[in-house]
This record gives sequence, structure tokens and C-alpha cells, in this order.
Amino acid sequence: MAAPAKTFVLYPSLGVGHLIPMVELAKHLLRRGHSAVLAVVDPPDGDAASAAAVARLAAANPSIAFRLLAVPPSPDPAAHPVRRAHDTLRLANPALRAFLRALPAPADALLLDMFCVDALDVAAELALPAYFFFASAASDLAVFLSLPYLYPGLPSFRDMGDALVRCPGTPPIRAVDMLVTVQDKESDLTKVRMYQFKRFAEGRGVLVNSFDWLEPTALKALADGVCVPNRPTPRVYCIGPLVNGGDASGGGEKRHECLAWLDAQPEKSVVFLCFGSKGAFSAAQLKEIARGLESSGHRFLWAVRSPPEEQRQFPEPDLERLLPAGFLERTRGRGMVVKNWVPQAEVVRHEAVGAFVTHCGWNSALEAIMSGLPMVCWPLYAEQAQNKVFMVEEMKIAVPLEGYEKGTVKAEEIEAKLRLVMETEEGRKLREMLAAARKMALDAIGDGGSSQMAFAEFLSDLENSSMENGGCNN
Repeated sequence: MAAPAKTFVLYPSLGVGHLIPMVELAKHLLRRGHSAVLAVVDPPDGDAASAAAVARLAAANPSIAFRLLAVPPSPDPAAHPVRRAHDTLRLANPALRAFLRALPAPADALLLDMFCVDALDVAAELALPAYFFFASAASDLAVFLSLPYLYPGLPSFRDMGDALVRCPGTPPIRAVDMLVTVQDKESDLTKVRMYQFKRFAEGRGVLVNSFDWLEPTALKALADGVCVPNRPTPRVYCIGPLVNGGDASGGGEKRHECLAWLDAQPEKSVVFLCFGSKGAFSAAQLKEIARGLESSGHRFLWAVRSPPEEQRQFPEPDLERLLPAGFLERTRGRGMVVKNWVPQAEVVRHEAVGAFVTHCGWNSALEAIMSGLPMVCWPLYAEQAQNKVFMVEEMKIAVPLEGYEKGTVKAEEIEAKLRLVMETEEGRKLREMLAAARKMALDAIGDGGSSQMAFAEFLSDLENSSMENGGCNN
């Protein structure tokens, strides 16, 4: 007998990058007959891009209720963004409490972003089951849960260089590849992160955007409780992959010109380069990428942004100036360069795309897996450098570009890695691995699959929680 429909309140952290995965989770809940309300913190010092994203997502998803929570400004506007976000989320507790109490009918559960740990206090006060939604890899979860107990016995990561850090359930990670916000163990930023990671274990459970076949080692460590020593580990439910279905975000938007160009290309012939909303390179690096693409001889679709130092003055990149002289003309027949943005979810699913040069964001990796698309890893931030380790060494679904560690990836390495993925026996094996990963992902989210079963187990656990509380959340 199916579990009765439930009402979930989803509570994302600040920023578009945390909001979009919560929207995908809400859509997942709606498809299963449940109701979803997104309570979005709206601080007075918030950025316009986030406000615009909320409006756009609300318009595109009318079945999801979006509610803005007005909160006080951060007490220290000059603080590091991590500290400022942490303070803002803590100050949002009264608004969240008032919102939950004012709902027409009590919510059945509160689903928290990983950084919204102080909302656990509101949930406890209201006797409301609180679970976390972890939108990244289970391997990252294993690292984050273990760091508050592992790090006190180590030097600062910034002083360890290439020395390896060993966390349960994950391959060794170079200290330099650990999160940039935890590099100095005595810093205020690290203390914020350790506080968040330690409280993370207080949730009733964790919904993870992954699937069991992809990360068996990390999931076993989490299930065995070895990531949180001498304390209970929250139960992990692998309910993914949850990714954008590839539709235009606005429903009725005009089809992007790059999709028509892809329609005219041979199957699996195009290399796609896209680095997310913040993926801007220096002018020198853009020229190296262009030279590597040209000398590789392969077709390509490349989304280019203005260098960081020019974005305020030139929000739209001047391609003729930024790229090598004559590059656009010489590659006109086999390449397309797009300014700023392409619909990534639609592009990676296009049959003409044969490889993906990615910044290693987890959602991008999942989109590629769902398309069976081999990846070349070019992490832009320390968080993504950590994902690179898992994707290359543990999951074996990608190859790395090593030059990023020196600050510049040379044209010769770009050419070599593109040829490796598109032409060689190693590339063929990589494509076979991605084809297997795609099949297992589809099996996981299909009827009776592991992710479907994990979600059913989550609902069963929630039902038992409600019975333990006498069926009342107030």
C-alpha cells in the first residue's frame, strides 16, 4: 500500500547553486504525489541574480510553492562570504519558525540544505523531522562527516601540500585539493565549516543525489558508521541522480542557436566545453584553449565568458580580441563559440556531443553520466578538485587535465586529452564505462530500482517518525 501524500518544506542555503538542486528535489517529490514548498531566505543584502533566479524558477515551476523569508542583514557585512552566509542562516531561524507555524496544515518533514544546520534547532522545537539533502557526491559526504574528527590530529592542509589525506570510504586526497575554506585549521572559515559538518550528523537522515552503483565504497563506509566515530551516523538514502530533464528553464523560451548547429553535426563528433556560471578564464588561458581546440582537429562547442578582470566593463566577451587572430575564421566549419551561456542540460544530451570538458560540478557530472558522455576534468575551485579525485580514481568516468594545478593548462595538453578521449583505445574504454554508468543510473531511478527503493525507505522512516510523535508535528 502506497504511503499517504506528504507535505515537505525544502530549505536551501543562499545562492543559486544551492537553490537549483532543491528545485530538482521538489520536482522529484511532486512526481510522486507529494507537496513541496521552498522556503527561500531573502536577506536585505542579497544579490540581484539570486532574486531573479527565484522569480524565474517560480515561473517555470508553478506546481512548487516558493516563499521568501525576510531576515535581518548579516551583523558583519565585511566578513568572508562563508561567515556572512552562516550568520544570515542563523538569523533566519525566527522567520523559518514563524513560517512553519503559519502553514495551513503542519509539514511532515523539513528538508535542509547541508549548510542550514542551525535550522535543526527550529525543527527540534516544533517536533518536526529534519533530513538533509546533499546535492553532491556520497564521497564528499563521507569526507565532510569525518573531517571534524580527523582534522584535529593533522597540520593545516595548506601546510601539507601534496601529502595525502585519508578519509574512510574515499581514495586518498591531496591536502591541496581539500576545500579552500578548510585549508587553515585555525581560521574562522574552517571553524564555521567544522561546526556545520559536525552538526550535519544530527539530522534524522541524508538524501544523497547519487546512486548505489556509482559510489559503493563511500556508501559502505557511511552505512558502517565509520565516518562519524563513536556517534550515530545518519541513515543515507541514495535517491539520485536528480538532474534537469534538459528542457528550457522557461518552458516557452526560444531554442538556443547552438542546438540547431549541433543538429547539423555528425553523431558523437563534438567536444563540449562549459564551465558553469562562474567559469571565466584569463585572456591568456582562453588563447591556450583556442590553440588546443584548433590543433586537435575535432569539432567543438565552446561557451566563453569575459575574463574576471573584464566582466564589469565587458559583460559580453569580445571574441575577436580575446581569441587568437583568425581563430574564428579558421575553425568556422567545425566549431561554434557562444558568448556567456548555453543550455547545458540540453547540450550534453544531444546526440552530436561526444565528450564534455567540465569544471567537475556534481550536477554537471550527473548530467554527463545520464548521457553516457566521457568527461575531461578541469576543476576551477578546490571543491571541484575534490570531485575530480572521485571521478577519475574512484568512479573512473573521467580523465584529468593536470596543468590546472600550475595555474595554466597548455594547448598541448588540451589537444592531447581531446585526442585521447575521442580517438584512442583508452577513450573507447572510457566511453564503455560511461555507457555502463548510464545504464545503471537509469536502472536506479526506474521502477523497482535502487534509488526508487531508497526513496520508499525514506518515506517509511518518515512515517514511523510521525507515529512515534503521535502523528503531530506541533
